Amino acid sequence: MSALGRTSVIFDLDGTLVDSEPNYFEAGRQTLAEHGITDFTWADHERYVGISTRETLTLWKERYGLRAPLEALLAEKNRRYLELARACTHVYPEMRKFVGLLADAGVPMAVASGSSAAAIEAILTGTGLAARLTTFVSADEVAHGKPAPDVFLEAAARLGAAPADCVVLEDAAPGAAAAHAAGMRCLAIPYVTAQADDPAFGTAGLLLRGGQAEFTARTAYDWLADPAATSRVSGTS
Repeated sequence: MSALGRTSVIFDLDGTLVDSEPNYFEAGRQTLAEHGITDFTWADHERYVGISTRETLTLWKERYGLRAPLEALLAEKNRRYLELARACTHVYPEMRKFVGLLADAGVPMAVASGSSAAAIEAILTGTGLAARLTTFVSADEVAHGKPAPDVFLEAAARLGAAPADCVVLEDAAPGAAAAHAAGMRCLAIPYVTAQADDPAFGTAGLLLRGGQAEFTARTAYDWLADPAATSRVSGTS
């Protein structure tokens, strides 16, 4: 058993461990432009943060009237994203420290993401996180993406952990909702801080309203060790 008892930690990837949203925005912008949609903005992109690529493209087909088959659009966007991700993906420094603290304490860890398995593997390998995060689940491997709990429940199963013993780190409201639906505690670090009042974040055990600017590895670790100590001041950091 680890220094934190039966606790296992499940990380969302995009916007939580790594700042990959700029790459997703650019891949999406390029894909839409290829199909005649040339006015896609960052504000438009923010609406889809935390939603799987497949679900995002399904919504785009309806919103923009895209005629290409969903699978073709998915392959196109994933190809563009992988090119960008392999060239440059930034790991949040405090998240890297946190992964190190957990690894040193023997805490089981997994990644559960709406990205494709190829994208997850490419990012973990390219950033050096793969050495410590060897278990991962893509939304493509489960029946339903976030806010359904499927991807987190599958991650817990692969770790051999009970959902009640798992803590999820999430940056998006659908992910926080998915963690709650899975019966897991959640440490929420909103990527879009203006969305911190979303009711889904209200289910989190600890909400850092200022996002990554407020996250520190030590605060997160101490909360895992004694959640009551920090949850009393959550949202006021």
